Amino acid sequence: MTEVQSLTLPHFLTSSLPHFQIDNCPYLYVTVRHMTRRNTSSHPLTTLQRALLKFIEARGPVTAEQVRAGLMPDHPLKDSSVRTLLRRLEARGLVSHVVEGKTFLYRADVASTSVAAAAVRRLIDGFWKGSAEQFLTGLVDEKVLSGADLRRLAKKVGGRK
Repeated sequence: MTEVQSLTLPHFLTSSLPHFQIDNCPYLYVTVRHMTRRNTSSHPLTTLQRALLKFIEARGPVTAEQVRAGLMPDHPLKDSSVRTLLRRLEARGLVSHVVEGKTFLYRADVASTSVAAAAVRRLIDGFWKGSAEQFLTGLVDEKVLSGADLRRLAKKVGGRK
């Protein structure tokens, strides 16, 4: 005989969950999302993940359907794909959701500029052993930035506290 552990959940958590009865004994099934290394990765975001994050950041609280519709011109996605991407961003702590009625509303918890800065930090650490100076010198050497660009940036950054 299998031992069954009892778990009492508040009504508001169980009212919308699927359940059924066998011999007058209710069994509640809850989908569990597994947090895998892939879902909590510190790897850079994909182009599509960045697009989702930027859309959510720009629009404020949005539904999965609004995300899908907003990305449609450039990224035709199925509803299930959008929800998977949202779950992965949520697992990484970049977005969160609240439930209004039966609808999930997603909002950005981290600014896309912070995500970009972390990606640049990984590049600097990986290619230039943590030297931002070598990184910037490389950008000038490869003509990504000019000396004038660096001077302008230095002046702009110098004005910050």
